Amino acid sequence: MSLQTVRPQRRSRPEAPAQAAPSDRRRLVLRGLRLTGTQLFCFAVSAGLFALPLVYLLLQAFKPYQSFLKDPTGMPDTWTLSNFSDAWTQGDFGTEMVNSLIYAVVPDVITLILGVFLAFPISRGWFRRSNALYGFFVFSGFLPAGLIPLFVEAKALGLYDSRLGFLVLTSLAGAGFFFFVGYIKSIPRELDEAAALDGCGYVRFIFQIVMPQMKPALATFGVFGFVASWNNLILPLIMLNDPGLWPVTRGLYGFFGEHTSQWPLIAAATVIVAAPILVVFALLQRHLVEGVAGGAATGSAGVGTTATAAVAAEE
Repeated sequence: MSLQTVRPQRRSRPEAPAQAAPSDRRRLVLRGLRLTGTQLFCFAVSAGLFALPLVYLLLQAFKPYQSFLKDPTGMPDTWTLSNFSDAWTQGDFGTEMVNSLIYAVVPDVITLILGVFLAFPISRGWFRRSNALYGFFVFSGFLPAGLIPLFVEAKALGLYDSRLGFLVLTSLAGAGFFFFVGYIKSIPRELDEAAALDGCGYVRFIFQIVMPQMKPALATFGVFGFVASWNNLILPLIMLNDPGLWPVTRGLYGFFGEHTSQWPLIAAATVIVAAPILVVFALLQRHLVEGVAGGAATGSAGVGTTATAAVAAEE
């Protein structure tokens, strides 16, 4: 009788929360969707600070120059698309878009691949001083880039004013290395052993097993690297002298005249230059928060340990 009386009590305890869970979830969701007056005010201020300059820029791009002189801050009297066509022709954006895509995509892909291949052995502790080497790479990321030594090196190696040389100079950055180590530490070591037993090579293991599990991190820092390369202006100004090799930022810089400036034309050119970045963010925005949060959560642990928190949780 004692066993029969105990068993129903143990079974009945989990059932009550299970039945109440859907209503509790609905209550929590509705409570989370409610915004207080302070939250609405902060949201409106933030949206105004970030959105109003973009809206103003977009409105000026559709405004004729005479209308801009009459009312620089008002709505366009007549809407025109001639600013975009003139900006595209005057800035030679057809050639510069291709150059910027090459300068942004190729170094980004090379940097991500090299970062994964470098982060994997360090996260697994294959070196005797993995922690010291890991700290050295993290510390080097905080050092400023020396433009003068880079220029001297480019001239000495024959990389100045060359598309291939510019790609070499921009393909060795490792911004996502710290987060890649954190993501790889969350991958169970049993996969390494299973791949080795199946005869999987190291390169194939990285491309077919490790990288598919790092999609949020790769997407996140792929976007960051693409935006940084696309917006780069100082390095092309110094390293590229041939107008046929200029990116869109260098072409946009040429719109600012010495005496007069066609501000609607500049606004249209700015919208053209910013459009690819907006497309990339729209396609990969769901990976950004997930990638940064996941890498930061596991990236603070030391390297070379035999078991991580993620592996322990799965076991």
